[in-house]
Amino acid sequence: MAEAYIVDAVRTAGGRRGGRLKDWHPADLGAAVLDALVDRTGVDPAAIDDVIMGCVSQVGQQSFHIGRNCVLASKLPASVPAVNIDRQCGSSQQSVHFAAQAVMSGTQDLVIAAGVESMTRVPMLTATTLAEAHGYGSPWSDSIRARFGVDAFSQFTGAEMMAERHGIGRAQLDAFAVDSHRKAAQATAAGAFTREIIPLPVTGPDGTAELHARDEGVRADASLEGVAGVKTLTPGGTVTAANASQICDGAAGLLIASGAALKTHGLTPLARIRHLCVTAGDPVIMLEEPIHAARKALQRAGLSIDDIDLFEVNEAFAVVPLAWLAATGADPARLNVNGGSIALGHPLGATGAKLMATLVHALAARSGRRGLLTMCEAGGIANVTIIEAM
Repeated sequence: MAEAYIVDAVRTAGGRRGGRLKDWHPADLGAAVLDALVDRTGVDPAAIDDVIMGCVSQVGQQSFHIGRNCVLASKLPASVPAVNIDRQCGSSQQSVHFAAQAVMSGTQDLVIAAGVESMTRVPMLTATTLAEAHGYGSPWSDSIRARFGVDAFSQFTGAEMMAERHGIGRAQLDAFAVDSHRKAAQATAAGAFTREIIPLPVTGPDGTAELHARDEGVRADASLEGVAGVKTLTPGGTVTAANASQICDGAAGLLIASGAALKTHGLTPLARIRHLCVTAGDPVIMLEEPIHAARKALQRAGLSIDDIDLFEVNEAFAVVPLAWLAATGADPARLNVNGGSIALGHPLGATGAKLMATLVHALAARSGRRGLLTMCEAGGIANVTIIEAM
């Protein structure tokens, strides 16, 4: 089977809801990533076989085929096709998987795996709330409700269930959140994100033109006292807005290539994809699946948890990486070393590619060999990608 290589990986700096990226149409955000990959690698844009674009809220400005619209807004020729992927929070990680599988199968040679989400312009759950407002009903049929004994599936409920099951209290969650901001602030100050972030022109508060090149949600002054003072989302619960991921605008993407394409286009890869898998489990607690998925991926790859130099486990809620660490026995010092979504933001459909960009460049910066990315996804699904630095 052919190998799949990561030639380059880029992302935008995260924008807070209503923040510095509020004036960017999501198609233009995605296009900026596509253009950056072409510019940085020097590849002929007409040679791109496909663009696979992750996006969760495919409605409003992200409707009518957001992947194709990103291509049309970019410098890629109209001859380059595109497709949208919705695997919820894992959408653009799945984009990476589909791109790699296309290359490994020998049917394509150069594929861009990307994701975009403007949570300012298309708020989370817009499609569901619009449908319910117009009387079109719920996405969950009576048979689904009867089978699982719930009226609806909620990640917030799942997070509380997970905290109770794994014995993780509010104090642990809050401490993890503060640490996420601390690591992200240190990484920003040290220039750890410089290679992966593509600066975007924005208008500053005073009306002057600026470049957006720093993640907007990072709080260098985050304190345990401040985080602990935030109210829980449910009475008596543990989850708060401060120990969960931030709403975020952003886009990210990777150029995936075959070995033949590396030679043809004179490309030097950053990493190769060692293994990829996706699993599914309990849709009610839903956030626990990365534990099982990581175990399966490591077993099938013939690796142990200690063989991995860096881990990226999405901080949808602090309880997810904390429970994952406890269950897998992974070294906490190797986890989310530059902070995570609690500090840097979680632009839903773009997060998988965003975290992969961070992982690829962090491995290079630390001379690491292997990295593992996993994240929880609505419905009880989880993707795992294992990469090896070149």
